[in-house]
Amino acid sequence: MFITNKTLNRRAVLRGAGAAVALPLLDAMAPAFGAARQSPDTGARRIGFVYMPNGVSKNFAGIDYWTPAGEGAGFELSPILEPLGPFRERLHVISGLAQHQADAHDDGANGDHTRGTSSWLTGVHPKRTEGADIRNGTSADQIAAARLGAETPLPSIELAIDLNFLAGQCENSYSCAYLNTLAWTSPTTPLPTENNPRIVFERLFGDGGTPEQRARQARRDGSLLDSVLEDLDRLGRRLGPGDAGRVGEYLDSVREVERRIERSGGRADAPLPALDRPRGIPDQFGDHVRLMYALQRLAFQADLTRVVTFMLGRELNFRVYPEIGITEGHHGLSHHGDRPEQLEKYSRLGAYQATLFGEFLQSLDDTPEGDGTLLDHSLFLYGAGLSNPNVHAHYDLPLAVIGGTGALEGGRHVVLREETPMTNLLLTMLDQVGVHAEFLGDSTGRL
Repeated sequence: MFITNKTLNRRAVLRGAGAAVALPLLDAMAPAFGAARQSPDTGARRIGFVYMPNGVSKNFAGIDYWTPAGEGAGFELSPILEPLGPFRERLHVISGLAQHQADAHDDGANGDHTRGTSSWLTGVHPKRTEGADIRNGTSADQIAAARLGAETPLPSIELAIDLNFLAGQCENSYSCAYLNTLAWTSPTTPLPTENNPRIVFERLFGDGGTPEQRARQARRDGSLLDSVLEDLDRLGRRLGPGDAGRVGEYLDSVREVERRIERSGGRADAPLPALDRPRGIPDQFGDHVRLMYALQRLAFQADLTRVVTFMLGRELNFRVYPEIGITEGHHGLSHHGDRPEQLEKYSRLGAYQATLFGEFLQSLDDTPEGDGTLLDHSLFLYGAGLSNPNVHAHYDLPLAVIGGTGALEGGRHVVLREETPMTNLLLTMLDQVGVHAEFLGDSTGRL
């Protein structure tokens, strides 16, 4: 182990022209002659929320493709959750939770998709309006960001796969703002999502510049990392072999993500489209999702943020998934009419989404940090704001908690009393990452 009486600051970055590349946790960042590595219990704690649109394949009269058979530790993984099998011992499948603030109340029958999205992390019934007078509640992720984000360059990041300005695909009597994000810093302030990997990459690793300068940079054949080589050379003289290897592997990962973004955007020497048109978005859903997950891993590894929300799609979306043989629009397929062939097809989509999430979890578990891995220091909620989409149900929501943070006993299917508010789970998760809130939305306590 390399020891020096001059430690490297945890916020140290490599700087170059237009770049500021944060570093992962290194031995040289530990106090001199102290513990060079942090344990999982004292490392950076992170929380993430991954949202599936339009519910999952459920059939209460027959097979349930989401809910495991059995309770407690002896449960059997369901077809949708089977891809998460490698992480079974860190997995909690939670059944019975409801988000009744997403119900219609006095608003009329229309709006279940809108309310399902907007209430998912707030536990608040959104104000029915198409105007600027929107009102919801502060979301769980932003409660976490107010605490955990005080120690990182970015308090949180809000990511999505679909565009966030699809004004024509919203439900009558509700503002599109409710459908476009999970994150609310206050009851009147939703945070916009970003679906373009290039823009996210520049936010994480770029260092300012005008749109024209960024456009010129996008045309270059060289990597953003080329501009930090001089700073990297100086840093290398201070690092021991272990740290040097970790930095090298991390920068290789950054460079590979940058290359994937470039490939998605077309040839580097091709004329750029208008600057207001995204560039760097893969055509295939799976490639797009993998790239966004890779960016989240880099953000966690460099401690650029400890809070993330990620929408795998907007409610009411018409996306097709030809790579798994699904050519029907997502929303239309979700209204399966209890037809067995449609239920099976929709379960295939759910398993595909879970496979991509499982790949992300594996990448976190393969990334060392302290005495553990990034996954050891992270906690995720994976689920949806609807259960059976065929009837727009906001009860018995499909929810799974996975990660290594805190003292949660994993490897269980927990069946709770029906109608328990989902916000009770959110409060419990916040506790696990060291963020205490007295209440959240319609919460009645903790699990």
